[in-house]
Amino acid sequence: MAQPFVDGALETPAGPVPRVSSLLSAADRRGGIRVRWGIGRMRYDVVPGLYALGAPDAEAPVLVSANYKLSFDALRSSLPGRSAFLLVVDTQGINVWCAAGKGTFSAAEVSRGISEARLSEIVRSRRVILPQLSAPGVTAREVESATGFQAIFGPIRAEDLPAYLDAGCRATEAMRRKSFDLRERVVLVPMELVPELKWAVALAALLLLLSGLGGSGGYASELASHGLFAAFVVLATLLAGTTLTPMLLPWLPGRAFSLKGAIAGALLFAPFGMAAWLAAGSGGRVALALEVAGLGLIAISGAAYLALNFTGSTTFTSLSGVRREMRLAVPLEIAFGAAGLGTWLAGRLAS
Repeated sequence: MAQPFVDGALETPAGPVPRVSSLLSAADRRGGIRVRWGIGRMRYDVVPGLYALGAPDAEAPVLVSANYKLSFDALRSSLPGRSAFLLVVDTQGINVWCAAGKGTFSAAEVSRGISEARLSEIVRSRRVILPQLSAPGVTAREVESATGFQAIFGPIRAEDLPAYLDAGCRATEAMRRKSFDLRERVVLVPMELVPELKWAVALAALLLLLSGLGGSGGYASELASHGLFAAFVVLATLLAGTTLTPMLLPWLPGRAFSLKGAIAGALLFAPFGMAAWLAAGSGGRVALALEVAGLGLIAISGAAYLALNFTGSTTFTSLSGVRREMRLAVPLEIAFGAAGLGTWLAGRLAS
């Protein structure tokens, strides 16, 4: 596997170690942008193994990373002008936090990485520094028992590593606290938006085509009026679940993400549904009421479902809580979505 970011090799007692820089290239940055937009996400990985940042010697620190390239790039770019060994473990191309939860960033993988890199022949220190977010998957004493290397957990953010290392590997309280502010939430939006876009477009196209079945204005006329509105509601639902929900996350009522998404969907749909109702006048109100109600159910259930994706990105959900919410919410979302589609279609046929 070609790795353009590797620039030469460092000779060590265990053999040559690929050398990397803390300076990200234009290609690295383009790759990071693409993967944040969901392009090539499952193929954005680094070959597991040991890498040399700068010119590390036997006293250099050893920092552990996942083999998701975005994680690897965040680590090396946070250490400009420094030398260290970077031990990349095989997490199957998954980032640190998710890999720890899935069991691919584990004590066994860290131990395997230490052994296969022959790290004991390269550094005098018997210590490796792991990202704090790997802690759910790594039992430090198992690493030490298997390899003789002490596993300690560094700060949450890679950008805090210089201060952490300068302080003798002591973390401040701020280094241990994970934030989830507006910027951190918004940066996740493209990764959620793009994969769901194809399904939203397919559903919008389906409603667009079905909209011409009812009404007295002819297929093209009904498609242009009722169909375009239905397609618009579907795409607005996508934005409510993937964009509005994370942006307004702290302020939307409730603890369940499905509830927050449902409220976001209702908020976004309400003015458009009301406008469609008022613009219709007094004719065909029963049929229109069915249409508006059906689209409202689609918006609410669709946004609620999409909002569930963010349970894996936040700092205040738990695995058991997410499973419990999914058991309760997903069947309701499916039922409400199916009811919405049926109600909307009944309104079109009745008009």
